[in-house]
Amino acid sequence: MSEHEIPAFLGVECSLQEKRWRLRSQDERLGLALSQRLDLPEIVGRVLAGRGVSLDEAEQYLSPTMRDMMPNPSSFKDMDKASTRIIKAVQNNEKIAVFGDYDVDGATSSGLLKRYFDLLGIPLLVYIPDRMKEGYGPNKPAFDHLKEQGINLVITVDCGIVSFDVMDHAKEIGLDVVIVDHHQAETRLPQAEAVINPKRHDESQEYTYLAAVGVAFLLCVAINRDLRNAGWFGDRPPPNLMTLLDLVALGTVCDVVPLKGLNRAFVTQGLKVMARRTNPGLVALSDVAGLDEMPGTYHLGYLLGPRVNAGGRVGRPEYGPQLLSSNNPEECQKLAGFLDDYNKERKEIEALVTDEALEKAEKASKAGDSVLVIDGEGWHPGVIGIVASRVKDAFKRPTVIIGLDGELGKGSGRSVPGVDLGAAVGAARHLGHIVAGGGHAMAAGLTIEKGQIDAFRRFLSERLSKDVDTAIQSASLGVDGALGVEGATVELINHLEMGGPYGAGNPEPRFVLSNVRIVTASIVGESHVRCIMTGSGNRGRLAGISFRSLETPLGDALISHKGASFHIAGHLRKNTWRGETSAQLLIEDAIRLS
Repeated sequence: MSEHEIPAFLGVECSLQEKRWRLRSQDERLGLALSQRLDLPEIVGRVLAGRGVSLDEAEQYLSPTMRDMMPNPSSFKDMDKASTRIIKAVQNNEKIAVFGDYDVDGATSSGLLKRYFDLLGIPLLVYIPDRMKEGYGPNKPAFDHLKEQGINLVITVDCGIVSFDVMDHAKEIGLDVVIVDHHQAETRLPQAEAVINPKRHDESQEYTYLAAVGVAFLLCVAINRDLRNAGWFGDRPPPNLMTLLDLVALGTVCDVVPLKGLNRAFVTQGLKVMARRTNPGLVALSDVAGLDEMPGTYHLGYLLGPRVNAGGRVGRPEYGPQLLSSNNPEECQKLAGFLDDYNKERKEIEALVTDEALEKAEKASKAGDSVLVIDGEGWHPGVIGIVASRVKDAFKRPTVIIGLDGELGKGSGRSVPGVDLGAAVGAARHLGHIVAGGGHAMAAGLTIEKGQIDAFRRFLSERLSKDVDTAIQSASLGVDGALGVEGATVELINHLEMGGPYGAGNPEPRFVLSNVRIVTASIVGESHVRCIMTGSGNRGRLAGISFRSLETPLGDALISHKGASFHIAGHLRKNTWRGETSAQLLIEDAIRLS
């Protein structure tokens, strides 16, 4: 039975967000069986059933451990070759550098390797390219610079898998390279001492969901094992790699890879390590971000990650890895402060570009463009990805934002479920519409000549129009069930947290509060709407907040409620204020009933 043959949940075919509501799990018997076996409320069993959890795997799903999930690193192609070359460099006192991407995955991967090599007592130089001057990934001048500094071996992290010309150049100048990446590989691989990537075409494809930081962690496991077997540690114990899982968790969550399998173990255990506050950089970052509770995936994705990212977007790209690898509390406080300031600057730049992009997107949407390709002179490359996401959310179609600097532009795209933007950008590269580019199904980056933008726009629209139409028609909001206001409790949230960590591939539970009235509604900040809700017969009270919804159909309906009844969908979260913890709803969607 297709999704549209199943009745819309509570009959909602088109909500205020233009979504059809669908129940994630139709298997009530499985939900009941899971709740009985695990001694949990039935609605929690329904949540697990909606994520495909079977009875046999339920207990391991709720308690994912490294012991149960960890693969043998040697099962990955070239892992042993990489470990052998790195150990040779260690034994011969060769100079080693890590070359990382400037996003959170790249920063955590670089910081992870730096911390590990520090534990070994081996110097490691970290090189992060400047987004504005060098662009993404390895480049010939950077490799020349590293060679001039006496570097013999470079480990690339979160980049390098399609850097064919640069790797050929490295070979010519006598620079050995180990590639550690997770982006889509082509059939041929770059010249390198080793290429570790779960998306290699000759890999098992079992671990394609890993972030680069997860692959880097597996490399550390392999090196640790091989050094121990070689007797390198002598009477000393090898480094405890579990202490590095806080960085693995941060990079995994912020790269929005599926939280399944090994990633669930990484994040579950990494959050426990982070809660111990043993990494001075993460401590300083948490303090400047105002994180004063047990860390969760929300804090990693929305408080810590954006600050690490800000250095690469509008500031100094090396500050992120420096912060995450430093053991000097004073240095960490200073770096965290810089990143916090950069994040504020990033928000200001982002707001200006977003306003201009939305105005242009409105015209493109009215013209019937199935894919929005929007360009602007002087738009900062560090914010175009975030702006693309904002425009995509507003117009519900794939969006590419291009910041022009003269005759050349840097672009970043975000897609919608069911539309593979990364493959389309890759095809555009092969056809010569863009200078360079690639990415994932949901996100892509590119470099383009100004004169090619119109042709690129036409190519994307022609290639993706049918997929976009299908995606728009089938747009839906998955929900896990309905609750009364009085059922939205802190106790229920505690039970739901057992199914975490939540994120990509394991969506946070979403419930509908049915037949509620809004008691009060007010505007907070610049564009948020806060309200107090009550159930039928004035049963219970629950606070809710709808972020960035002012001057949207959702926000307008909440503000001008006039005592009407609503079905309101969103996520339950804890809210602690002056020592008191209560439940609140993060409102995502609604429909007015009367």
